[in-house]
Amino acid sequence: LNSISSFPPIWHYSRMKHILAPILLLVFLFPALAVGEEVTLDDLIQRDGIFYEKFSNVLFTGKVTGLQQGRFKNGVMEGPWVSYHENGQLLSEGAFKNGKTEGPWVLYYDTGRLSMKGTFKNGKEEGPWVFYYGNGQLEMKGDFKNGERGGLWIDYYDNGQLNKKGNYKNGLRDGPLVHYKSDGTVDEELTGTFKNGVKVE
Repeated sequence: LNSISSFPPIWHYSRMKHILAPILLLVFLFPALAVGEEVTLDDLIQRDGIFYEKFSNVLFTGKVTGLQQGRFKNGVMEGPWVSYHENGQLLSEGAFKNGKTEGPWVLYYDTGRLSMKGTFKNGKEEGPWVFYYGNGQLEMKGDFKNGERGGLWIDYYDNGQLNKKGNYKNGLRDGPLVHYKSDGTVDEELTGTFKNGVKVE
């Protein structure tokens, strides 16, 4: 797994770097409830990111249920997975390949509203991603390249008004950035040209 933390207010830019932290938190901090004879994550032992059957060195292969539902193959997550908030709302849906996030992923708030969506390649964010505030407004959008922000990114205030727009290269601001105040005027102090994440003019 990559990494994810709690949703919205605390995320902002830190959440860009670690898209999967909330899933990790749910997987390891909120044990699934056992349903009949089915296996849950609480029935498994995790060592160095690999899952084993309890009281053995046998890599777990099979299906789990509960707050996180999916399959393991030789101790790692494989194929489609879904996770749920404790209130029953869908948290995330996507897939793993050889234990790494792969393909489209969608995440939701515990209210059912869309939180973010995008694509992973070999465990890293790749291509366009979009993020939303809890009120449903678009928060930010842009592209990832090999897990780092690249190209044009646009951010919005939670009322839908433009916040800032500028380019990234290898995860760092690079080129012109225009920053707007909440009243719609340009913030001259924060607006400028960046090189490798540093404001140069």
